[in-house]
Amino acid sequence: MSEVITDLIPQRAPFLFVDKIIERGDAKIVTSYNVTGEEEFFKGHFPGNPIMPGVILQEALFQTGACLMAKIGNSGLGVVTKVGNARFKNLVRPGDELVMEVELVENIGNAYYFKGKTRVSGKMAVAIEFTCAKIEE
Repeated sequence: MSEVITDLIPQRAPFLFVDKIIERGDAKIVTSYNVTGEEEFFKGHFPGNPIMPGVILQEALFQTGACLMAKIGNSGLGVVTKVGNARFKNLVRPGDELVMEVELVENIGNAYYFKGKTRVSGKMAVAIEFTCAKIEE
């Protein structure tokens, strides 16, 4: 797909963790992000043994969900209101490509309930459930 991520969500570098949309339907989206190793957080997490922080892996899934939300319902800013059942299965290192899949489970009013998974080389790295609210900007 040729959509520009920055047209869909407000995040910008150095806090943008979605490079492209691979596929998108009404209730599911697949995106990717190439971990370069130049990301600022690698300077401290961990010197000599760089590992992508779990909180950033979650943020990449939140941003993927926001790309899906951008095409659903009215305008507004998506904010995370709840995270549950987070499971971290494998480490993510520089040079890895994240392939993120987010599915909309339910939409009630301004609340969006999602399930998200990130894979690296076909192996599960992270799985979470999260809820977002669309608020007026």
